[in-house]
Parts: sequence; C-alpha cells; structure tokens
Amino acid sequence: MSALVLGARLLQAAEWLRNRPIQAYAIALLAFLIALWLRFTVDHALPVGFPYLTFFPAVLLTAFFCGTGPGIVVAVLSVVSAWYWFIPPIASFELTSQSAIAVLFFVAILTADIFIIHVMHGALRRLVQEQARTAGLLEQQKTLFAELQHRTANNIAFISALLSMHKRKARGQADPVSVFDDATSRLESMARIHRRLYDPTNGDLQLDAYLAELVRDIFDSAGRERVDVSIVSRIEKLDVNRLITLSLVVSELATNALKHAFSNGTGRFAIELTPRGGSNVLRVRDNGPGFPHGFDPSGSDRLGFRVLYSFARNLNGTLDFRSDDGALVELVFPSNHQDKAA
Repeated sequence: MSALVLGARLLQAAEWLRNRPIQAYAIALLAFLIALWLRFTVDHALPVGFPYLTFFPAVLLTAFFCGTGPGIVVAVLSVVSAWYWFIPPIASFELTSQSAIAVLFFVAILTADIFIIHVMHGALRRLVQEQARTAGLLEQQKTLFAELQHRTANNIAFISALLSMHKRKARGQADPVSVFDDATSRLESMARIHRRLYDPTNGDLQLDAYLAELVRDIFDSAGRERVDVSIVSRIEKLDVNRLITLSLVVSELATNALKHAFSNGTGRFAIELTPRGGSNVLRVRDNGPGFPHGFDPSGSDRLGFRVLYSFARNLNGTLDFRSDDGALVELVFPSNHQDKAA
C-alpha cells in the first residue's frame, strides 16, 4: 500500500471524527485517561525523568484523528497531570527551577507537535483532494477520447457515403469535375460547422445566434451580403451530435437557395426552429421561385435532395418540401431530454 493511499484512508477516518465533535471530545478524554492510567501503571518501572512518556502519543493521535481542539484539551490535561503527579515535588503544583523548565519544555513540545499535525493534516487533505481531482480529470479525458473516436468514425462514415453518392452521380456526366466541386463544397461546410461547434468561445452561444452566424458565413462567402437573414429559435440547446446534422441540413438548404433563389444577389432567407409536442420542427424558407409544380423531391435524382433525406434519417425525422411564396422545407424530428426550450 502506497503512503498516499494509507494517508488517504487515515484522513478519511480522521474526517469522520472531526465532523462529529461530541464523539471527538469523548475520545480525546478517553485517550487522556488511558494515558494517565498507563503512566501510573509503569511508574514504578521508569527511572526519574520520564513524566510525559505516555502522554505524548495520546496528544499526537488525538490531535490528528479528533482535531486541534480535542488535541489541545488532551495536552492541557496531560501538562497538569504530569506536573502534579510525576514532576517533583510530587502531588504538588509547586515549581522549582528544574520543574519549571520541565513543564515549559513539555508545553513547547506539545504546542509544536499540535501545530505540525494541524499543518500536516491540511496538506494531506489538499493532496487527497488533488489526487481525486486528477483521477476525475483522467476519467473525463478517457470519456472525451472515446467520444472523439466515436465522432471521428461517424464523420469518416459520412464522408465515405457522401463521396460514394458523388461518385455515382459523376458516372455519365459530361462535366464530372463539377460533381467533385460540389463534394468539396459540402466537406468544407462540414469542416466549418465542426470548427464553429468546437470553438471554446462558442460554448455559451445561443442556438439562434449560432445558426445566424452559420448562414451568414455561407452567404457572405458566396458574395450574397444583401440577402436578408431571419433566424427564430424557441429551442435554446440541442445535443451536439444532432446539432451537427441539423447544421448540415441548414447549410445544404442555404447553398440550394444560393443557386436557385438568389441569383440576383438579393432575397430573404428565414429559419424557424420550434418545439411541437414531443418533436422539434425546423422550417426553412426563401422568397425565390419555389419548387416546380408537381415536383416530387423524394423521387428526384438530384444529389442535394438525397443528401437532405440522408440527414433527415440520421435525425429519425421527416422532410416536407412545398412552395409557399418561395421554397419552404419543413423537417420534423424527435426531441429528447437534452433539448432545452428557450
């Protein structure tokens, strides 16, 4: 058993007593009585000059296990008892020069010992607390590392699936380079989302502010600074895994709006995220031409719609596309206990 483990166990026992003053003072009195009885018992076997022999351990153990107060009580009783019964002249509080030196020496030694034990106990408590904090940080690091591995594996699987979809689309295309340009754009969007979500300065960023920054960044990067962006979120927080997927949905819809709704560089883009019963509802609209009459996105071979449906499945959600003074997309997905309403 290491010294630190032994010290931690002793400290645990001492804390139990120190937090119960009645028991602590009772044990202190008992320790003094045992020390006094032992001193009387061995008195005939001891040479002159050992008046404090049994009192030292009683004071030291009491000060450590019961606390400074009980230790001082035992020390005072020990000084008085040794002075009266074991320092000549016996059975008297009369002081000679030699007895005064003996009493003062005993008092000085006990005072130093109690002070050292008090300081040592505090240092040992801090050491044990630091060890517990270090163990907690190590466990947290292991959890974060496992979470990082899990998310990395998910991201790699997503990238693989995305590239496979682009590969299938590139077959038979007259300009396959444009297909991989789209793939590059989607991967860059994914990288931006991860950088934003894992930026420590964004730890307290509200969901509506986060989505506004994400969309504004997409439009500004494409030179569409004049697009009016409106974000309303009645949900304050989502767990990070679902927020990543939701961000990818918003990024895909914003990119589609850039291509089909804001060709003249202006327009309106609105997002509304609200709770509805046991679900969350994301509504994204623009004021562009909307979807063609009779258009069925679920049967479309366009890659963007397949990507959106893939994201919706990751959220266990459903997508609805319709025209309503522009394009309106509604994503309904289940809420969970980690979601926080605004």
